Formats: sequence, C-alpha cells, structure tokens
Amino acid sequence: MPSRRQALIAIAILGIALLIGAAAFVMRPGGLGPVHTGEALIGGPFTLTDHNGRRVTDQDFRGKYMLVFFGYTFCPDVCPTELQVMTAAVRLMGPSGDAIQPIFVTIDPERDTPETIKAYVENFGPRLIGLTGSAEDVAVAAKAYRVYYSKAGTGGASDYLMDHSSIVYLMNPDGKFVKHFTYSTDAKALAEDLSAAISGST
Repeated sequence: MPSRRQALIAIAILGIALLIGAAAFVMRPGGLGPVHTGEALIGGPFTLTDHNGRRVTDQDFRGKYMLVFFGYTFCPDVCPTELQVMTAAVRLMGPSGDAIQPIFVTIDPERDTPETIKAYVENFGPRLIGLTGSAEDVAVAAKAYRVYYSKAGTGGASDYLMDHSSIVYLMNPDGKFVKHFTYSTDAKALAEDLSAAISGST
C-alpha cells in the first residue's frame, strides 16, 4: 500500500492537474456548452534571490519562455533527474532552445542558500538559473504555481527530506501558463513538446 507521504503527493498532483484542466473550460451563458478560455490559474508574481545573490522578480524573465521546476538541492533522485531532463531537452532543441529559460526554485530555503544553489545548478550546465529566498518568498512563489511541499517527518535538524509535487511548468514570454509536464516525460519527448508549444504560439 502507498505511504501517507505518497498519497499526499499524489493527491496534490491530481489537484493541480484538475485545476489546470478545469481552468481550460467555462460554461457559455445560457448553457450552450463549454468554450476554451485558454487560461489556467498557474503562475504569478514572485520576488526571489538567484544563485548569484541578485534579487529578481518574475518580470526579469519577460520576453522568454520559462521552464519552471520546484525542488531542493538535497533531493535524492526526482529533482536531479528532472533538472537533467529539462536542461537536456533545451539543448536538444538547438538554436530554438535559446527562447527558453530553465528555472529551478527551491522549496527548502532553510538549507538552500544562494551559494548552495549556485554549486548545485552548475552541475546541469550554464543555462539553468536557481532561485531561493526567505521562507515567505518561497511560499508566495509556490502558492502562485500551486506547488505542494512539506518537510518530511523523519531526519534530524539538517538531514531531513522534503515532500513535494514534481511538475514542470512552461510559461510564455508574458508569464502566462502554457502547459505542464509530468515526471515521466523524457528529454526527447520534452524537447519535441516544447518545440511544438513555441511554434504553436508564434
């Protein structure tokens, strides 16, 4: 049977997926059936600190697509795997990948200082930007992206794990949600989907 942690994460991911799906439809006046609205309630303003110690906001990324993943540097498997997939996908896109900015946002600001984030993101190539901040800063960003996270109940003061949803978000150059990708998406499939999304919006 799945553990309580696994169940909570699964419920959170299902809730995000339902939110995204539900936001794609509204009822026409008079009950004439559904119509696409094209907007999901994902994304929004944030102010964080990048891995070079510079304060940034969502506005600093306007003009580029953002490929956003929330995780933490002490994550044993999901986060490094997902970041490898993200950065590999952007490389596979060739010159068109220049339109995309991969972004890693920590959900563990207690341990993930700018210095820690900097050493971590350098493992994935020069394109990845890491973001951290105060607990309040991170909570605002996570809420905007409907990200679930929670400190696990095991481990000591500094060797704990974090439960969190593992969804990659693609935002357009205006900061609007385009689509999301699940953990099972590989680099080749992600590159193809990103290329299609970008070409379809131009």
